[in-house]
Amino acid sequence: MSAAQVTARAPGKLFVAGEYAVVTPGEPAVLIAVDRYLTAHLTESADAGSIHSPEYGHVPLRWTRSENGLAIDREHHPYDYVLATIRVAERLRAELGLAPRLFDLRLDSGLDDVSGRKFGLGSSAAVTVATARAIDEFYGFGLDRSELFRLALLATIEVSPAASGGDVAASVFGGWIGYSAPDRAVLAARAADGILGLVRAGGDAWQDLRIERLAPPAALRLLVGWTGAPASTARLVGDVRRRAGTVDHTEFVLDSRVCVDELWRALTDGDDDRVLDLLRRARRLLQRLGDEAGIRIETDALAALCDSAEAIGAAGKPSGAGGGDCGIVLAPPDADVAAMLRDWEAHDIRHLTVAVHPPEGGVHVG
Repeated sequence: MSAAQVTARAPGKLFVAGEYAVVTPGEPAVLIAVDRYLTAHLTESADAGSIHSPEYGHVPLRWTRSENGLAIDREHHPYDYVLATIRVAERLRAELGLAPRLFDLRLDSGLDDVSGRKFGLGSSAAVTVATARAIDEFYGFGLDRSELFRLALLATIEVSPAASGGDVAASVFGGWIGYSAPDRAVLAARAADGILGLVRAGGDAWQDLRIERLAPPAALRLLVGWTGAPASTARLVGDVRRRAGTVDHTEFVLDSRVCVDELWRALTDGDDDRVLDLLRRARRLLQRLGDEAGIRIETDALAALCDSAEAIGAAGKPSGAGGGDCGIVLAPPDADVAAMLRDWEAHDIRHLTVAVHPPEGGVHVG
């Protein structure tokens, strides 16, 4: 029998480039995993399972099984991604012929500030991956990292069908990665007939998926600023889609692809100057998209964050969908970072002391 007590953690993430375009299958993005974590503590239980996170109060969510799957003891809850992960893992357990068991799950997040406000570091992906890792060890599935990613993405699209999964990939594999998404609609359709083959073998349902290890910049310093304003990725991406008539989305996706492909090559070649130029170009693409769609992707605070970076010879851009949350900066060794941080402080931008979570295992998927 597998361990009755399991602890698993998963890092948060930041987008470097490729936002918005990456939701289209096959379109590339660059992400990093960061050294802020969500930790799942799983303990076997007897009569019912529970899910508890201090972030959501002191009363745990109770769950059991019924003939129709998981039975939850209240109608509204904040644990959508956790429950989706348990459901998908339960399907895998059943298809593997393993006996069902119950467990308590406690979640501790280091991806928020002390008041519970999210930094925009991919907490949904991290909780999905940490939960999947814990259940994998609990049941003894023996998933490798590619299989863990597939299971976590299948759970993710149960909650958010349009999610690219780039944040999931960063949380699973760590380090700097290049990513392009599979067709999630195809995955959802195939999953209705069973998930064992999708998780274990992959196959043509994953044909647009690429996950590749990228070299970090040779000498550039990563800095992250938090604007203090939360943002909803799903809402912002949805807003852009609804305003398709005002946006030349085909041109944006093509321009994003060229920019990100060149960024992959620049990282591989160790060309830091080119990396800085391409990060600035990626910022301009998001600015143009926001202007065309009439959406504030780059808020005043994010603009101040990025402008102060460019003023010292660095490069900055919003990370993710924008509208708040974080911006990232890559700074060359001779940049006056102290001056930039003073400017951030004047604009109420909080410097987050994060670094890249190191790579976990070799990766080349797709």
